[in-house]
Amino acid sequence: MGELVAITLFLGAFAMVFGIRYLSNKEKMAMIERGIDPGIHKATPKPFLSLKFGLLLVGLGIGLLVALFTVRGVFGSNMTNAEEGQSVAIYFGCIGIFGGLGLIVSYVVEKKWLDNNKSF
Repeated sequence: MGELVAITLFLGAFAMVFGIRYLSNKEKMAMIERGIDPGIHKATPKPFLSLKFGLLLVGLGIGLLVALFTVRGVFGSNMTNAEEGQSVAIYFGCIGIFGGLGLIVSYVVEKKWLDNNKSF
């Protein structure tokens, strides 16, 4: 049974890589036939990408800290199995909430900068 899983995984990965390369080549050939340079759309800069990832990671870190302090404050150090399940839910909830807040802050900063610099 283990051999079948390994073979299927290898064949699936190969088929996926082959399919992606095949479709990418087909897309580029269609663009060349229509007279479009296939390398144009890939060179667009993303000026706020590092800000977005930075604020997302900061939000995730703050979410983990808040979840840690919440779990320690609510449940203490002696937890039962049911309380461990609830603490996992608190961790995932805080990670999602604060990660989302980080992305919202990133959006607000980007929008404010773009409104002030209309020529960009």
